[in-house]
Parts: sequence; structure tokens; C-alpha cells
Amino acid sequence: MIKKRFKNILIHLVIIFICVLSVIPFVWLLSTALKGRAENIFAYPPVFIPQDFTLDNFREVLKLVPILRYILNSLIVAFMAVVLNVLFASLAGYPLARMNFKGKKVVFFAILATIMVPFQTIMVPIYIIVLKLNLIDTFSILQGYLGLVLPFAVNAFGIFLMRQAFLTIPKEIEESAIVDGCNSLEIFFRILLPMVKPQIAVLAIFTFISSWGDFLWPSIVLTNENLYTLPVGINNMASNFGADYRLVAAGSVVSIIPILIFFLALQKYFIKGSQDGAIKG
Repeated sequence: MIKKRFKNILIHLVIIFICVLSVIPFVWLLSTALKGRAENIFAYPPVFIPQDFTLDNFREVLKLVPILRYILNSLIVAFMAVVLNVLFASLAGYPLARMNFKGKKVVFFAILATIMVPFQTIMVPIYIIVLKLNLIDTFSILQGYLGLVLPFAVNAFGIFLMRQAFLTIPKEIEESAIVDGCNSLEIFFRILLPMVKPQIAVLAIFTFISSWGDFLWPSIVLTNENLYTLPVGINNMASNFGADYRLVAAGSVVSIIPILIFFLALQKYFIKGSQDGAIKG
């Protein structure tokens, strides 16, 4: 009993230590954003509580850079990515979990195999396809958004997650719906999809975070500053402000807020979906 309690205490201490290490960079970022000009942000040992507290860095960022426009662009792109990923991953995971057809396992493992392919290896072919389809921002704003979102409208992780979610639903529910006269689409949208809301929340959060923080692809396809997403805009802001890390930190803090709001809004479903995946997987 004592040995087991000691083991649990040790595990909790390790987890707390890792959490503290993870939080320190964010605390330093917020501290830097709140420090005035008279305070040294590179003091050693680091001072996390600002002595010259100010919000001027946030005001200056909002004045000098169209950061609200960048946030709006990122929100539009992230929202489109979440909707498309949830829809397409669910539509792909449903037949892989509930239907029997020839070559189902081959298709499933082929989809999983794409996880091992880094995006950098297929970036050039995707760019050529996007260019030939005129899905870049030099033609129109809508095409610019589509060029950012469509290459990532679905991924193997989302399909795998939704397939596993549909597998946990008893077949008797589906059979009862068939007896009542429901077709496959009605079963999918009206019965099965509402039953996997926690897993949908998990997929939505991961997709939102991935899309919100993506820098490589937007930096390649975007040339119109009015369509810059937040990571591209902050990078451009860092180049313009040079060594003024207070302003860069303030912009970075602003960029984190929508992710926290989105996560907190879906936190209940996210935790339940994670627990279901751990128990039933």
C-alpha cells in the first residue's frame, strides 16, 4: 500500500514538473508583453512579474499592425478547416466502420499510411495543383481562402478518429433505425453523428489548433497582405519591428486568446471524447 502511494506521488510530481516546464514559456511571453520600456526583458535571473506594468505594447500593436484583420482571416480559415474536416472525416469514417465492401481494409490501411508522408514532400505538387485551379489570392479573396483550406480539408488522423468513434456504437441501434425505414444518410446524420459529439469536439479542437498555428503553407500561397493569417502577420510584424520583442510578445499573446476560447467552449466534450478513446480504444 505504501509502495503504491509513493509511486502515485512520484507520478504526480513528474506530471507537475512537466506542466511547470510547459507553462514557463507562456508566462515569460505574457510577462514580456506587459513590461514597459524602462524594464530589461532579458534580465538574469528572469523577472516574471513586471515591475513597470503597462498595456501600451498591446495598444501599439493594434495601432501599427492590422492584427484584428489577421485574426479575422485566421478565424475564417480555421472555421472552414474545422467544418470540412469534421464533415469529410465523418463521411469517410462511417463506411469504414459500419459498412462491408471489398477492399475495405486495404483502403483503411492506405489512408493510415499517408500519416507517414511529411507535408514537405508533397508541398510542391499541391502548390502546382492549387495554382492550376486558380486557388490563390491573386484572383479573389474567396479563392485565396479556398487555396489555404482545401489542401487540408481532410486527413488520415480525422478519418481514423471518426472510424473508431463509429465502431463504439452498438449495431443494434443502426438495425433498429433500418427497421423503422431510415436510409444510410438518415442513419448517419440523425442517429450516429449526434452520438459521437465528444469525438467530433476532439477533432474540431485539433483541427482548429493546427489550422490556427499553420505558418508554412500560408506563407507560400499568400501574397495579398489583406489575407495574411495571424502566424504570417506576426512573422511580418517581427520583421518590421526588428528587435522590439515587447510588441512581438504582445501580438503573440493576442494570437493565443482565440485558441483558449475555442478550447474552453468545447472542453467538456473534449475531455469526454479523450476518455472514451482511452477506455474503448
